[in-house]
Amino acid sequence: MLILREKINIDEIKRIAQETFGTVVKAVVDVEKGIMAIGAELHADEEAELLAIGSKQESLWGINIYPDAESESFIEFDSLIKLRPSQGNKTRGVDNPEIRKRIIEIVNSLIAR
Repeated sequence: MLILREKINIDEIKRIAQETFGTVVKAVVDVEKGIMAIGAELHADEEAELLAIGSKQESLWGINIYPDAESESFIEFDSLIKLRPSQGNKTRGVDNPEIRKRIIEIVNSLIAR
């Protein structure tokens, strides 16, 4: 598992995908700190790692990254860790468009395509 604080090349994401699920990399984004954990088998493992280094639960959002996909299909907003009725998120997706936008900004700032 990696904690991304600086930009990484898409080839590294593809390598991680091949070593794990083949075509997808699980990631958890901290929308407050602008960092991201990638490469674990479960979103929950990435979430736990980010919590251990000081991230806040309400700032963490799980996504899937498809490194070979184009534009909109590159990020999939699907993760069990996002079921948070107390924050108004009642699905496995990201219901708040502002949070979705922030996640896309962070992913684009940390992955060079």
